[in-house]
Amino acid sequence: MKRPLFTGAATAIVTPFLDQNVDLAAFERLLWRQLDAGISAIVVTGTTGEASTLRLEEKEALWRLAAATAQNDAVVIAGVGTNHTAQSVALAKAAAGCGVDALLAVTPYYNKATQEGLYQHYIAIAEATSLPLILYNVPSRTGVALAPETCRRLSLHPKIAGLKEASGDLSALAKIRRLCGGELPVWCGNDDQTVAAMSLGAYGVIS
Repeated sequence: MKRPLFTGAATAIVTPFLDQNVDLAAFERLLWRQLDAGISAIVVTGTTGEASTLRLEEKEALWRLAAATAQNDAVVIAGVGTNHTAQSVALAKAAAGCGVDALLAVTPYYNKATQEGLYQHYIAIAEATSLPLILYNVPSRTGVALAPETCRRLSLHPKIAGLKEASGDLSALAKIRRLCGGELPVWCGNDDQTVAAMSLGAYGVIS
C-alpha cells in the first residue's frame, strides 16, 4: 500500500505576470498566502499555472522559488506533462533539479494516444527521476481518458504515487479505487465533486 503524498487540499497555484513576464514577487506572495493558510500541497505550473505557455527558464524559476519557500511546510508538486514524451521527461528532470517534492503529468493532449501509449508515456516519465509521479486524468481538456485498467497497470510502478481524477465520472473513480486499492491514491480534480470523491476513497482535492 502506498502512503499518499498529502491529504486534504492542494492548490493548483496561478502564475502571475507583469509586463509580459512572470512576476516572481507576486508569486512569492501567493505562496505565502497558501502556506499561512495551512495548505497541504501546492501544484506549480499546472494547467491553472499556464504551463503550456511558459518557457523552461520561467518554469525553473517558479519551481525553485516554490521549493525554497515551502520547504517542509507543504508538498511542492511540479506540473511537467506535455503531449511529447521526451519533452515531458526533460521537464521532469529539470523539475527534480529545482528541489520539488513530486511531479504531476497530464495525459498527452490532442494526440489521442492508445491506452498502451498512455502507459508507456507515464512509465517513461516515472523512470526519468527519483521523484514520485501523480497521473492526471482530465479528458475534457486532453481528448483522451485513462482507463481504470490502465490505472491499475500503472499503479504497480513504485514511483507512480497517485492520480488526480478530473474526468467527472464518479463511476470510473469507483472502478479505479476497486481495481487499484491502496496502490494508487486518488485526489479529486473537480472542486464540485470533492465530497462525493472522498466518499469513494479519495484523499482530498487538487483544487
